[in-house]
Amino acid sequence: MTPRRSALFMPAHNERAITKARTLDCDVVILDLEDAVAPDTKQRARNTAKAAVLDGGFDPREIAVRVNGIGTEWHADDITTFADSPLDALVVPKAESPADITRLGERMDALGYSPDVELWLMAETPSGVFNARELCQAHERVGALLMGTSDLSQCLRIRATIEREGLVYALSHCVLAAREANIDVLDGVCLDLANPEIYQVQCEQGRELGFDGKTLIHPSQITIANAVFAPSDHDIERANNIITAWNEALARGDGLCVLDGKLVENLHANEASRTIALHEAIQARLL
Repeated sequence: MTPRRSALFMPAHNERAITKARTLDCDVVILDLEDAVAPDTKQRARNTAKAAVLDGGFDPREIAVRVNGIGTEWHADDITTFADSPLDALVVPKAESPADITRLGERMDALGYSPDVELWLMAETPSGVFNARELCQAHERVGALLMGTSDLSQCLRIRATIEREGLVYALSHCVLAAREANIDVLDGVCLDLANPEIYQVQCEQGRELGFDGKTLIHPSQITIANAVFAPSDHDIERANNIITAWNEALARGDGLCVLDGKLVENLHANEASRTIALHEAIQARLL
């Protein structure tokens, strides 16, 4: 299990920011060649990102690159440039067509990308949300679905609210699609840097909707995301108690048991095991 509680976008042309990223406590660093980079800076950003990835030093963080969108004039060169790079993933903005993702995965295979390099797809348009189910299963490299809530909100013409009422259907739909495909799903960014209490609420909402983590735009957001999307001390204690009770039930030949007045079945034991595995994976990052 790989924790992806916090995935921080960093402008790929900003060498100082990239250097700092190697010291931050985020789970993922995403070097951004798309929205954060002006057209006349694309080539420099691509070269800077490539050099940073080759230099390394990001462990235990995963390192990904958000390429320019399929159909843009920069996309093909982005894909070719990183074929021999020790990346964890390419992030594809505004993913909409499953056929395009299939072709992109095949193109990566032909270019010699390591089989371990995943495709992380951004659902940030109505078509991307509606096609999320097929997108998540378009190629075996697809390893995560990321919500692009800013662009999606603009497409849907909805107002920005703390509880994001206008986005709940799209968010839940994408969680369902990712879970069916057995891949991770990350909530979208929060643009309000001045009010961390709003960010806290939206992280907690994302957790309750089923997201594995959140994409971020600033290092100040890392601590909250890491805390919200990690098991709490109570969660860990409860999970250990469930596993103990379940194993005792199995030893008795029972298929269920009662713990603190609540029924425990196989599904609860499985979820408890997942909670412990996530906790252990997070702790391993600290070693």
